[in-house]
Amino acid sequence: MQFPEEVSADVITRLRRLEGQIRGIQRMVEHGEECRSIVTQLAAAQGALDRVGFKLMAAALTSPERTADIDELEKLFLKLT
Repeated sequence: MQFPEEVSADVITRLRRLEGQIRGIQRMVEHGEECRSIVTQLAAAQGALDRVGFKLMAAALTSPERTADIDELEKLFLKLT
């Protein structure tokens, strides 16, 4: 399925930001940061990744060229939760 340009651009921006966040977490581990700080950043990254998935799901649900049925989309949604 081809996503609308604004959705694709937003998702790419979010994924690039996440990429930087993951690199930051790697540096935290390398530098021996506190476990609490690392886990906090991991949770933030997971939340951001979930939001990317939800953004894609919302676009898929509202697309006029939707190829997946509601049951399939529900299964995909449940994978994100």
